[in-house]
Amino acid sequence: MFDSGVGGLSILAAVHRRLPAATIRYVADSAHAPYGEQPESLIRDRAERVTAHLVAAGASVIVVACNTATAVAIETLREAHPRCSFVGVEPGVRPAVAASRNGHIGIMATAATLRSERFKALVSRECGACHAHLQACSGLAAAIEHGRLDAPELLELVERCAKPLREAGVDVVALGCTHYPFVRGAIERVLGPEVRVLDTGNAVAAQVARLWKSPGRAGGATGTCLLATTGEPESLLRFATRWLDVEVQVAPHALSF
Repeated sequence: MFDSGVGGLSILAAVHRRLPAATIRYVADSAHAPYGEQPESLIRDRAERVTAHLVAAGASVIVVACNTATAVAIETLREAHPRCSFVGVEPGVRPAVAASRNGHIGIMATAATLRSERFKALVSRECGACHAHLQACSGLAAAIEHGRLDAPELLELVERCAKPLREAGVDVVALGCTHYPFVRGAIERVLGPEVRVLDTGNAVAAQVARLWKSPGRAGGATGTCLLATTGEPESLLRFATRWLDVEVQVAPHALSF
């Protein structure tokens, strides 16, 4: 499992709850975070490097726990590693449309996700007569990555990102970045009680469980969550310890590739 930083830990938590016996290796590519503000060529290169690392470690199911990396790179990864099963993360457009009462949904995501052809095809395929209000949340993933989740400046950024959707009259908002669930409470406060907020963690975990339980794949007697980063291990450990209810082990040295 990998993300450009800590965001994918929201997916790790959901997968661990679903598969407590599985060993999960997680790479936070924090030295290049956030992917959503990087050129597509760099995103593809980093996704391939991290995937190669996980494959070498023995992974057979790989979760691209990043909406931007899924949108930009997952098809390339599948072609390069045909023996692996890949699970991507995409904004929950279909469940948002299904849950909407007034036909107006909001999608909060990075600019890179929103401009990708994969995302445009998703909206075209799933929205039908429903109107999708797209909100590029510039800087939000980076602020979550590097700041305190209760910091005033972060909460002000959440306000700027979520307020236009409230004013547009949406009644459902899909979180299109795995970092955003860590500030879900703040987003919900800005949107108000009439707006439902959705993320895809549980749906991704269910798909991982289906693949993991297929013939020839089984979890061990006990599972371990092994975390590593291309950034500062201490920062990753602090974040995981404070915000996850999952016991993890963090590699003491930064990855370099």
